[in-house]
Amino acid sequence: MDNYFSNTSFVNLMLKWRKHLAVITIIGAVAGIIFSGSTFITPLYKSEAIAYPANINSYSDESQTEQMLQILQSQDIVDSMIQKFNLAAHYKIDPAYRYYQTALLTEYHQNVKISKTPYEAISIAVKDKDSQQAAEMAMEILRLYDRKIASLHKGKSLEVIHMYELQLATKKRLIDSLQSRLYVLGNEYGLIDYTAQSQEIMKGYLRTVYGNNGANINTKGVMELKANIEKHGGELLTLLEMIQQEARTFVETKTELEQAQRFYNANLTYSNIISKPFPSDKKAYPVRWIVVSFSAIGAFLLALLAIFVIDARNPDAQKKN
Repeated sequence: MDNYFSNTSFVNLMLKWRKHLAVITIIGAVAGIIFSGSTFITPLYKSEAIAYPANINSYSDESQTEQMLQILQSQDIVDSMIQKFNLAAHYKIDPAYRYYQTALLTEYHQNVKISKTPYEAISIAVKDKDSQQAAEMAMEILRLYDRKIASLHKGKSLEVIHMYELQLATKKRLIDSLQSRLYVLGNEYGLIDYTAQSQEIMKGYLRTVYGNNGANINTKGVMELKANIEKHGGELLTLLEMIQQEARTFVETKTELEQAQRFYNANLTYSNIISKPFPSDKKAYPVRWIVVSFSAIGAFLLALLAIFVIDARNPDAQKKN
């Protein structure tokens, strides 16, 4: 039996059956041509979009591209695509089928491939029997991505807006209470400006002691104001400092609130499309020459194996070899 696998025997065997091998190989190729036609295999057209992420922040240690990839593959985008394009009917999957959901998702993921390119971009490749729908599906995935990111960002922005609004309301109440107390100090105790009034009290007090223009000095008023400053001057300084500090914080918080509101109301897109999808005029599946080649090679190998078996069972053939 080993002699069949020697070079001489192998070549002689192929030469002996060359006509049969040639005919069977041709039949295999013809079968490949026939069965790779649209009658037996539905041709699919490919449309591809390439985009980079934009206007997003990375979570954890992932890159913006990896984040975009995860969101594009999210189930709610898949569900939206299935619903918008009625893919169950398009793929001819019966809703009454026991494994309807699994079959539908399997078909979708076979036809929609989302991957990262070597240059950190995202490729969205869609295959479909309708070239126009393939392009529309690829573009719709990017639109759904923009909507999802916008929804996520607006939700977080709204939380930030509410936080700033609450902070501003608290600040305003505090500033109002400080100003109310400052009004009391000014109205009841005549305390308005600690530094200026202290200087005036000192001038009046010294003039009283030395009798300089004593007739023009309200000694009683000076002494009352002096007593009030001694009693409430520290509180006045604290109130003025707190009001200034809280006013600065109020303005900063209001600026941040306005920025959050602008971001919330902005209509941003979250992808830079480098290559837009378009309807292809050439089918991507099946690749006919590959099918024909494999059919011919398969037929040849099967025929060769059959010849080995037939020739091995023929004693006369073995003697001749």
